[in-house]
Amino acid sequence: MSARAIDGIERGQLVERPQLRSGDTVRVHVKVREGDKERIQVFEGIVIGMHRGGSRATFTVRKVSFGQGVERIFPLHSPIIDKVDVVRSARVRRAKLYFLRALKGKAARMKEARRTA
Repeated sequence: MSARAIDGIERGQLVERPQLRSGDTVRVHVKVREGDKERIQVFEGIVIGMHRGGSRATFTVRKVSFGQGVERIFPLHSPIIDKVDVVRSARVRRAKLYFLRALKGKAARMKEARRTA
């Protein structure tokens, strides 16, 4: 298959999501299946990295839960994601915020930025 044909197929898979950037604090509503039931579970944390790539785009969200750092990689256009809410934005100077893994408490805070649009 040619690249143009693949792009046409992938374009149908794309889902409208809010504009995300590294440093944004997001609330991701994830559909969780337990047996035959399905419920929505919220995962709130800071976006520490984005991987672009059309329908294969992903974003990594990090939160600290009970003193333990938890990171989760979400496919941006996946049907298991119900919705993504941007809670706040931070002014960051790099694309990947992996340095936050080594920081704890107040040192891991980000400077809030004014959100346009």
